Amino acid sequence: MAETEVAQVRFGIVGCANIARKVARAINLAPNSILHAIASRSIDKAKRFASDNGLDPRVKIYGSYDQLLDDPSVDAVYMPLPTSLHVHWAVMAAQKGKHVLIEKPTALDVGELDSILEACQSNGLQFMDGSMWLHHPRTVKMKEMLFDSQLLGDVNYIYSTSTTSASPEFFENDIRVKGNLDSLGALGDLGWYCLGAVLWAKNYQLPTVVTALPDVTTNSDGVIISCSASIQYKEPSSSGATTNAIIHCSFLADTSMELTITGSKGSLNLNDFTIPQRESSASFEFTLGAKFVDLHIGWNVKPERVVVNCDELPQEGLMVEEFTRVVAGIRTTPGVLPDPKWPEISRKTQMLVDAVKKSVDLGCKPVYF
Repeated sequence: MAETEVAQVRFGIVGCANIARKVARAINLAPNSILHAIASRSIDKAKRFASDNGLDPRVKIYGSYDQLLDDPSVDAVYMPLPTSLHVHWAVMAAQKGKHVLIEKPTALDVGELDSILEACQSNGLQFMDGSMWLHHPRTVKMKEMLFDSQLLGDVNYIYSTSTTSASPEFFENDIRVKGNLDSLGALGDLGWYCLGAVLWAKNYQLPTVVTALPDVTTNSDGVIISCSASIQYKEPSSSGATTNAIIHCSFLADTSMELTITGSKGSLNLNDFTIPQRESSASFEFTLGAKFVDLHIGWNVKPERVVVNCDELPQEGLMVEEFTRVVAGIRTTPGVLPDPKWPEISRKTQMLVDAVKKSVDLGCKPVYF
């Protein structure tokens, strides 16, 4: 094996879900990682995944998850499994010394997630969830502007949607609408992004109260397929302003990925915040000091379009690169510890998911933090 390859983090993919195709590509695009093995509960499915995605013939193919986790050459695992299986397999992976990159939602509830995080922490392993948009350079640029007190000012209002119009086949067969596999449904799959965006815009401060709105739609399994929620920050900022947020996630509406943040001095808006419309670049609009002109027949300013290039790696590649940068540091440098930032982000997002679910179960009553 070449010297440069020795330094790379060797990944095993546990489960051959459709999203694994995207992350397998990202692992091979990132400069400090390599796909070493894949596993499915069926060896035939694993072989088909390797063939369909043109994987290097040197990638090991396993017909069980246990076999992959027992492979001593695997440094880290990516897990795109049904959410109900996360706690079992992620804890087992950590017990076998594998760093964990896991699909969102991370668990069915924060108690399960805590079991995963404890297993990772006690074994000195990095944990991260698969929220790719957080790693895009556009997100970095937006945060610079968001927290520049001379630009947006205090955040007053946040609005975020994540929706897709699912097919009849999806509602019949997809694990995300099966109560025994992924009982969080659209809330976990899509609402994770919206709630994460609210936390991101508030620098990961937890809210005061979360309330599901009474537009909840569930299927015959009791799985949420569409819902909205209000998130309120009642602790005033330095200017005395509070923050309100509305999120909407659904398998019943046309594709949307909107994020709007309104402050005391300006606003920020984009309509593709989780998956940019173009892989190589992304944009957002920023409006500063908007007012109506005389007679209220127009605005005094136009939104500024800010374009951010993403030439070297797509956002999923940047996610893998960041994850493996930390993992490589832990492996090669004595005293280097896992980065606590990523588990904290996941845990707070899971807490908000849990709060919305609890509010739904209580008949849309408020849940306080």
